[in-house]
Amino acid sequence: MKLLIIRLSSIGDIVLTTPVIRCIKKQIPDAEIHFLVKTTYKSILQENPYISRVHEWQADTKSTLQNLQAENFDYVIDLHHNLRTLRIKWALRKAKSYSFHKLNIQKWFRTALKINLLPDKHIVDRYLETVAPLGVKNDGFGLDYFIPKKDQFPITELPATHVSGYIGLVIGAALNTKKLPEEKLIALCRKLPYPIILLGGPEDKTTGEQIANEDRIKIYNACGKFNLHESAWIVKNALLLITHDTGLMHIAAAFHKKIIAVWGNTIPAFGMYPYFGNNSVPCFNAEVNNLSCRPCSKIGYTKCPRGHFKCMQQQDLDAIVNTCNQFLK
Repeated sequence: MKLLIIRLSSIGDIVLTTPVIRCIKKQIPDAEIHFLVKTTYKSILQENPYISRVHEWQADTKSTLQNLQAENFDYVIDLHHNLRTLRIKWALRKAKSYSFHKLNIQKWFRTALKINLLPDKHIVDRYLETVAPLGVKNDGFGLDYFIPKKDQFPITELPATHVSGYIGLVIGAALNTKKLPEEKLIALCRKLPYPIILLGGPEDKTTGEQIANEDRIKIYNACGKFNLHESAWIVKNALLLITHDTGLMHIAAAFHKKIIAVWGNTIPAFGMYPYFGNNSVPCFNAEVNNLSCRPCSKIGYTKCPRGHFKCMQQQDLDAIVNTCNQFLK
């Protein structure tokens, strides 16, 4: 059996497909699993031992499709399901395909009309329903994330103040309405009685510097200093992770780390909260409930559509700190 799994982006969404990859390979050992992803995210999957080959979705779509057609797949598992993947499935129509249901109508009702028609089911379980016709079942082991050895550096390379233990604080996110404002992040760092490593991309470096200026001994700004795998290594070695709705949140879940997830305009009910499978791991979802405007989008915005940004401005920082203390007792 030769299968192609499609999930073109992004970091978190790709990590959330890893139980599907593992369950297929372990339950159908002879299956040859290929994965199609955008070039930007290829490195996330290259160390995955259950994948035979990672294909890159490139700008030259004609040659990409021709290369995929030459593989003669038996099955196509579409876990992205948009117009682009419809074109891919049409090009590979000789293979039998199964497609993930994205629940876009239900999400529209939840965001636009505040009517909840969403199933109480994590997206991982819905991903696995897509491959149920193959006889594949959830093994309950949770997510996978494999870090190349070259990116696993000695923790002693971190500041001496953090070698004995630290919490990770993810200050970035894909869109601003998923992020705590800078002043709230600074206030949170003041309240946390632990060494802190700030995590984010190069675009978060300046904000990280402003936060770290509050206490250069207690706070280490790692934003933009490490690649994704190195940041994942920092997460893996952290005592706990405080994070927005980001890819690093799902990477932390893959390592069974204690997580405090801070939610802004998006909600856990969309089914993309930290996923641990059958493992019991402490996790807390910090969110401002009973806001008539929330959720305003299934993805997010560059700024609050109402201008007040209550979903983040009203976050209870003391509750976050108290939960952190309880988790680290």
